[in-house]
Parts: sequence; C-alpha cells; structure tokens
Amino acid sequence: MAGLGRIGRRNTTLLSSSFLLPPALLIFQRGITSKLFVGGLSFYTTEKGLLEHFSQYGQVVEAKIIMDRVSDRSKGFGFVSFDSEEAAQKARTEMDGKELNGRTIFVDYAKPKVGFNEGMPIARGPPEPTAIK
Repeated sequence: MAGLGRIGRRNTTLLSSSFLLPPALLIFQRGITSKLFVGGLSFYTTEKGLLEHFSQYGQVVEAKIIMDRVSDRSKGFGFVSFDSEEAAQKARTEMDGKELNGRTIFVDYAKPKVGFNEGMPIARGPPEPTAIK
C-alpha cells in the first residue's frame, strides 16, 4: 500500500510539469479569456496561416480550424489560443473586422462549451394524446 502512495505522488509531480500537459489543459488553467473565436474564415485558410497572422500580437499556443467531418472542409471558423490575456485582447482589437484570405473575419472571446444535457433538448418525445370530445 505504501508503494502505491509513492507511485501516485510521483505521477502527480510528473503531471504538474507544464511540458507534459496538452495545450487544452494549459488553456483551461489560464482561463477562457486567452482563447479567441475567429469566424468568417475562408475555406483556403490553414491552421498554419491562422497561426502566422495572429502570432504578430503575441505567443500563440494553438491555432485550430474546425473541419466538417463529412466534406473534410473548413466550417469557416476556428480558435486561436494565446499565452496571455493581454496578447489575446490586442489580437482581438486589431484583427476584428480585418480581411484574411479575401474574407472579413470576426474575432471575439471564445465562450465555454455548453454541455449536452445543459442546452435545449433536441427531441421531446411523442406528443401527448388529446382527448376526443
């Protein structure tokens, strides 16, 4: 039992090292204000291009374009995560309404995901039977 305690503590210290955490967990620890939503993207915008355009405002941790599963094309929006809130704020004010690959983009702070059970239900079940008079 004492051996398991040592293993658990060793894993905890390994997990606390920032180089082992994926970018999504680092963003969660810093807060959502360093993550920006970018809408109105061209189908030809790549994650590398998005990263290059936004990196002039600060250190970009992650640039992600959301893809359609069926067509494997961009859905026209993505997310850019910065290492600081100041860099995200600067990028938001500077890039909002600018043109990127021939399209005007809209930049705002990302909002947290709504859980599957927290939103409006998709189906409510069969209709209630009505009484015939």
